[in-house]
Amino acid sequence: MKPDTAFTIFPAIDLRAGKVVRLAQGDPARQTTYGDDPLYWAERWQAEGAEWLHVINLSGAFAEDANANWAALQSILTTGLHVEFGGGLRERDHLRAALDLGVARVFLGTAAIQNPALVDWAIAEYGPQHIAGDIGACDGQVMVKGWQQATPLTVLEVGQRLRDQGVAWCVLTDVKRDGVSIGVDVASAVVLQQTTGLQVVASGGVASLADVRRVWAAGLAGVIIGRALYEGELTISECRKVKAE
Repeated sequence: MKPDTAFTIFPAIDLRAGKVVRLAQGDPARQTTYGDDPLYWAERWQAEGAEWLHVINLSGAFAEDANANWAALQSILTTGLHVEFGGGLRERDHLRAALDLGVARVFLGTAAIQNPALVDWAIAEYGPQHIAGDIGACDGQVMVKGWQQATPLTVLEVGQRLRDQGVAWCVLTDVKRDGVSIGVDVASAVVLQQTTGLQVVASGGVASLADVRRVWAAGLAGVIIGRALYEGELTISECRKVKAE
């Protein structure tokens, strides 16, 4: 067993028009829908032992009507689970609304890159325990606007800037791996964590328990799992046992 047990398993609940969905490689046209009852999935992951949920407002990220997703978030929060929430949070009022509802942590992607002042304000207002970074990368380039637009920035450039601003936690997603179950990119997440000092949560491509073991063994802060859970390839209960191996 590793001495550091501060490792979190995050089931992902991706919301679009109030439905639970998964996208392949971030492509809004390649969507699989897993029903219109987000609370069902939240309670299922809770029953399997989840303590946190990673909830994404895809409608907000794609500049679509997100009202149904905010209603879904409220229902998810009734479980009492810790929830981190992001997607389209680009204004102070968006952050306030989420945190006032009871979200434990918000994560900022596009806004963190295009409006660094928002990160400064959020850290000063709420503290680093409630504000996280969210980096989506494709072929070495950081992506914004729901991963639909590339920037010239590298993962390390964005990560270092976030750390310098006082951010402590960051999600790193390999867009090409996300939603297609081809294995998680542990190496890039480790480099980001070791270079910047951020607590990095790996996301994208988890296909099996072996991926969870690799993330855990690498000393990363956590792992986000989506499609593999919904398709029954692994369970939260199995993942939790990794920390005891």
